[in-house]
Amino acid sequence: MASFVDVPTTKPAPTRPQVSGLSEAEAQQRLRHYGPNAVETAVEEPWWRVLLRQFRSLIVAVLAGAAAFSFAFQDQVEGYAILAVIGLNAGIGFWLEWNAQASMAALRRLGVSTARVLRDGQVRAVPADQVTVGDVLLVEAGEVVAADAELLEAQQLQVNESALTGESMPVTKQLAPPAPNAPLAEQTNRLFKGTAVVNGTGRALVTGVGAGTQLGTIAELVQQARHTATPLEAKLNRLAHQLVLITLALAVLFVGLGLLKGESAYQLLKTAIVLAVAAIPEGMSIVATLALAYGMLRLARRNVLVKRLAAVETLGSTDVIFTDKTGTLTQNQMAVHTAWLPEGRVDFAPATIEIDASPLLRTEAYQHLLRVAVLCNNATFAPERADAALGDPLEVALLSLAHQSPDFDVPGTQAGAGRLAEQPFNSDTRLMATLHRHDHGRGWVAVKGAAEEVLRYCPQQQTADGPQPLVPAEQTEWLQRAQELAAQGLRTLALAYRVLPEAEAPSRWAEELTWLGLIAFLDPPRPEVVPALDACRRAGIRVIMVTGDHPATALTIARQVHLATDAQATAVTGGELPDLLQHPNGAGRRRLLHAAVFARVSPAQKLDLVSLYQQQGHVVAMTGDGVNDAPALKKADIGVAMGLRGTQVAAEAAALVLSDDSFASIVAAVAQGRVIFTNIRRFVLYLVSCNLSEILVVVAAGLLGHGAGLLPLQILFLNLLTDVFPALALGVGRGSSRVMHHPPRDPQDPIMRPGDWRLATAYAALMPLALLGSLYIGWQYFELSAAVSNNVLFYGLAAAQLLHVFNMAGVGTSLRHNDVLRNGYVWLALGLCTGLLLLTYYLPLLRGLLDVQALPASALLLIGAPAGAVLLLGQLLGWLLSHRQRVA
Repeated sequence: MASFVDVPTTKPAPTRPQVSGLSEAEAQQRLRHYGPNAVETAVEEPWWRVLLRQFRSLIVAVLAGAAAFSFAFQDQVEGYAILAVIGLNAGIGFWLEWNAQASMAALRRLGVSTARVLRDGQVRAVPADQVTVGDVLLVEAGEVVAADAELLEAQQLQVNESALTGESMPVTKQLAPPAPNAPLAEQTNRLFKGTAVVNGTGRALVTGVGAGTQLGTIAELVQQARHTATPLEAKLNRLAHQLVLITLALAVLFVGLGLLKGESAYQLLKTAIVLAVAAIPEGMSIVATLALAYGMLRLARRNVLVKRLAAVETLGSTDVIFTDKTGTLTQNQMAVHTAWLPEGRVDFAPATIEIDASPLLRTEAYQHLLRVAVLCNNATFAPERADAALGDPLEVALLSLAHQSPDFDVPGTQAGAGRLAEQPFNSDTRLMATLHRHDHGRGWVAVKGAAEEVLRYCPQQQTADGPQPLVPAEQTEWLQRAQELAAQGLRTLALAYRVLPEAEAPSRWAEELTWLGLIAFLDPPRPEVVPALDACRRAGIRVIMVTGDHPATALTIARQVHLATDAQATAVTGGELPDLLQHPNGAGRRRLLHAAVFARVSPAQKLDLVSLYQQQGHVVAMTGDGVNDAPALKKADIGVAMGLRGTQVAAEAAALVLSDDSFASIVAAVAQGRVIFTNIRRFVLYLVSCNLSEILVVVAAGLLGHGAGLLPLQILFLNLLTDVFPALALGVGRGSSRVMHHPPRDPQDPIMRPGDWRLATAYAALMPLALLGSLYIGWQYFELSAAVSNNVLFYGLAAAQLLHVFNMAGVGTSLRHNDVLRNGYVWLALGLCTGLLLLTYYLPLLRGLLDVQALPASALLLIGAPAGAVLLLGQLLGWLLSHRQRVA
């Protein structure tokens, strides 16, 4: 039988300056040359640029033009009123965006850290951004690597590089150089900035800082990934263009016809200004901003930080979600998945160990297995502080398994079997062994490692009848079992033990081991992921895993969370992607567009995948927590970063940050996004129909020879107060509980579809028809003056628009089953608007500005009757359209 020997893990003594590190003077000189060890993940936008962005709107440009004309015609009050509208909208948008930027600045401040380096022969703690090329960096378990470096010493050093590579298992570091052009995950003699040391200690010579690190390279990809406008931004801009074109066409037509008739150019231009003010729903952008902000607050209560308001709606139109595996679908924490003993196999639940699930867990062999798991272990773990565990993730998982076994005393086992010697794990022997005191002065050897290596030292195995011979055929079966587990993407360890006649380390103490079996590990799925993915599936959203991890591991997780339901499903690997992306035709194209799992994918390839799906017309969301996810997070239509386990680079690149790292929060965000878009479509229909009614009133009044019919300030009052508050109430409605039970809408679907324009025009026509009919009665029977007629038109239109809000529940929805009727915010808005209208009548200042006259009692009938008619006729119109759709 062979035995294993110590393998050195330290280089020969290095020469200066590596022994004593840089001098302080030399370090400062290099800092000036190489710059600070900082990665620029985002440039904080100055407040004035955020403010200026609020004015980049075609609607703002038209309103500014209307204000300029008002000032030119000496209508100072109207000009200032229009400017106030522009300023109010800009102020709200600025406040919300600046607050979101301040929240991210606070997250960045939390990331300030220190590093330990050798300076002038002394160990010093310096700010991480002051580490420079040539420094000797000291690292130990629990620390984050401050810079890229080449190892000088390594003692059982293991580093979690999942933030860069997506690989969930820590990398065992060693001094031997890798093969030329080895991928990052195989460069075991190097440390990388931003990765976490999970076990051991080491010293390394810093070779790269700041932008010269691997992390800096990825951050540069983030900056290169261009952000595209969200669907909502694009749709609102398109709607604004449509409204502006309508406005300009009507104004030109009206002025042209007037000039042909010989009317005053001055009066025609005044009417054109009124048309511009009437045609543009000044409150639309305010209501959209506030509706999005309210949705943002709702999401904040669900642990979702929204950095850009329009991102909320974008999630609602998402039909593809690319998700990372490690830390997003999984817990980023290894757990025991399977124990395979000589007498049978036990599969454990992902989150807890069900001790009564199998009688095998009460056998002597299982107790021996737990003893080896606890003693041949250098990790620290306490059940009450599981998040503070240190060490190799597999060793932490073994301790967790032992602590969850009620018949096993972990502290007692550790205290009663003091460690006398240790053979550390290394890449040559692929084993770890420890020697402990046993009863009656004997020694007890605990061994764990690769199955093929441990089996070499095991002539026997533990059974219910005690140790029994392990024949070659059985050894072959155990190797096949280990390969079977590995094919499922599981990490495996073999465990064995030996009782020595005395507690001393013999020269060949690894001989005559007794085989205990295999333990398989998996980074388990997060418990909330399966229901969240099921909800996505019901909502018609494809979820695709994109990871840097091994294909078998990725497929195992995909099957557990129901992402890959086909037993024959395979993962597309990063090695296959270049050819498939270069020739995306036929079977290759189908494979790219129907794959559920992409594995061993690089950051640049994630960008390519996002671009490919966007080119196919999909609205793509990308979730992730690592530095390697950041470029794709920025390129995607909506990037969703994890806040707890996520890196600062990922959080900077994303539009949403999940402060609880819960995939289920994404579902809540998707639902809220759908509700918001439905609400936006509803209040836009309301505002457009109201504004079209004002246009028709102005045009009809002009054609009848009554000038504009309404004053610009009266229209501004309607647009900013009596229209805005009901629209805002529609915008913050809670929506249907079945919003996630239908597929995403077509991403090309505009806010106002052709049918919506027809409906808005029909609704808009009802109001002037009812009002003009009322005015005709007033002229015929009550001899109304021009001033009183103007007031009847103003108040009548306001009342009609207020009641018109109940027509917004949906085509064919009766008043009895009207969810708008049950919206408390709508009633609050109606009460507020009614109060404001009363103020315009009774407050002298407002009476003067709006040219309000004392109204006769008959005016109440002339105002109220058309408003009621608009509501009833609107309900009839909705019923007729619904009946027509059912017949069709």
